[in-house]
Amino acid sequence: MTDRLAVLGSPIAHSKSPLLHRTAYDLLGLDWAYGSREVTGAELAPLVADLDASWRGLSLTMPLKGAAFELAGTRDAMAELTGAVNTLRLVGAGPARALFGYNTDVAGITRALEAVGVVSTPHVHILGGGATAASAVVAAAELGAVSVSVFARTPEKSAPLVDLGRRAGAIVSLHPFSDGTERASPNLVISTLPGGTESPIDYPVDVRTTAALLDVAYSPWPSPLAKIWADAGGTVANGLSMLVHQALVQVRIFLTNDPFQPLDDEEAVLSAMLTSVGLDRNGIPLSS
Repeated sequence: MTDRLAVLGSPIAHSKSPLLHRTAYDLLGLDWAYGSREVTGAELAPLVADLDASWRGLSLTMPLKGAAFELAGTRDAMAELTGAVNTLRLVGAGPARALFGYNTDVAGITRALEAVGVVSTPHVHILGGGATAASAVVAAAELGAVSVSVFARTPEKSAPLVDLGRRAGAIVSLHPFSDGTERASPNLVISTLPGGTESPIDYPVDVRTTAALLDVAYSPWPSPLAKIWADAGGTVANGLSMLVHQALVQVRIFLTNDPFQPLDDEEAVLSAMLTSVGLDRNGIPLSS
């Protein structure tokens, strides 16, 4: 019986996850089927309950990460910290099925930044205060951030990020976009805004040339923010690179139920996954 997996979310047609996972499984010699399904938050629990024993795992994108967190019977430390699950490992079927929940977005962020040379940063700006911002806050803390400034249209809705930062080891402050140029210059900017969004903060050239940027949106690419950053000669990490790196950790989980267990010939698997979506080994578009 072929093991089955899929990415769930809404919208989902644009997802690169099936291509990435199929590339990895082919290289690893695994006869696994990986598809995609359009699923809303209310539909997730009954769908998972109806899956048979052939189902090995699920990748979850927006708007399902909170619902997946509630479903998971066991969660890893990153999932517990962020309150978000983007990976479910399914073991068994029916009422006795075990659901293991993981957050691989944090690893995706830190690994994508490491690929472009960002391994530590004291001052971070995060644009947007939604679910991905929580993973960005934890990633910033892992990179040694002393201060994290979160900018959002309605900052009060992002209040939980302050406590999250405290638990992760970073001081988080919340601000409207209009305060962006008044805060201390960042060493790193992480944008969690939807693809195609114009930058709500007009960063001066000296910031764009010295601070790194990770734009988690990868369609369309380059994003408006990534374009002005690259035009200024700044360091830009592609959101598609983040997707690849978090997917690699998902492959580890689906294979071993351990996000820290490297794959056999993992560098070759990572290289193939990056190439499949047009990126070089540093996560830079091959056409650039």
